[in-house]
Amino acid sequence: MPDFFIETTKAASVLPTNGRPKFFMFGVPSYTNMGDQAVSLAARKYIEAEFPEFEYIEIMEDDNESGIEAVEKIITSQDIVAFVGGGNMGSLYTDHETARRAVFSTFVNNLTISFPQSIHFEETPFGQKEQRLSQAAYKKNPHLFLVARDAQSYHRMQTTFENRVLFTPDMVLYLKPRKFNFKRSGALFVLRHDGEKVVDEPLMDSMKTILDNGRPINRTDTVLDSVDKISPLTREKLFDQQLELFAHQEMIITDRWHAMVFSVLTGTPCLLFGNSYGKGKHAYVDWLEHIGWIDYTDETDPKRLKQIVDRLMTSKIHDFDLRPDFDQLHFLISRHLETIK
Repeated sequence: MPDFFIETTKAASVLPTNGRPKFFMFGVPSYTNMGDQAVSLAARKYIEAEFPEFEYIEIMEDDNESGIEAVEKIITSQDIVAFVGGGNMGSLYTDHETARRAVFSTFVNNLTISFPQSIHFEETPFGQKEQRLSQAAYKKNPHLFLVARDAQSYHRMQTTFENRVLFTPDMVLYLKPRKFNFKRSGALFVLRHDGEKVVDEPLMDSMKTILDNGRPINRTDTVLDSVDKISPLTREKLFDQQLELFAHQEMIITDRWHAMVFSVLTGTPCLLFGNSYGKGKHAYVDWLEHIGWIDYTDETDPKRLKQIVDRLMTSKIHDFDLRPDFDQLHFLISRHLETIK
């Protein structure tokens, strides 16, 4: 029996049938990547703040099949179906893509929203096969809207699928920045260990040399190894702990997009390096290039890298507000609400 998270204080085994419009969010992760957990947290906060008319219900990705069956029994025309953003639409993570296809091809009579994410189908026979499977599944749903979180993905979604495509930031950028009064000390390397990794160790060794003037240097990842699973009951506390960790640092060096986002939210200087298909680079240019204490680079020369680091560490914190950039998503949901009143 699946767990449904109508609240974040307890799980429910039965879906409510109270006549209130429902917002069903599928694909909510239980794995320990705090970037993806932050995306799910931000999506709930967005709907609850902007559209309180909806009863927001999270369905864990582990329960995708049984969740679909349960929702099919109670869904009405006023309800919205969505699939969580973050991660990657494409052939890199086929479990997620298979779940996405099942949701989109099932609820073909409801407004369906694929929340902001990137896309990458590999240019291989396997990747192209997966793309055709997704094209066939997505095409079944005439009410499906895809939301891209970077311009590269926006154009790729438009040329790959027949569905309508919107353009907004990553959902975590909806969250308000946090102010901490911690004394900053040390540098933190937040580096991935998966198939998207392209940054080599000699380059990171150069960065450690640049930053090593007696300050402590530590290495971590946004994928936690301190817990086995995360649910809507536990993720906000873990997210707050992650932000506190970042807020203690003088400098973040990373190849993870959400590590940069956490740095944005905490006012922590951060330098982002690339991944295998450029999602961080493009999203940075689209939404964050104006923020002074963060930067993206493809640079490998130590002297130039030191100049970038020195500039970031002396940058002043300034105000920013990306919430107006969610207007396309906001208009889509608002228009649906108008049709059901």
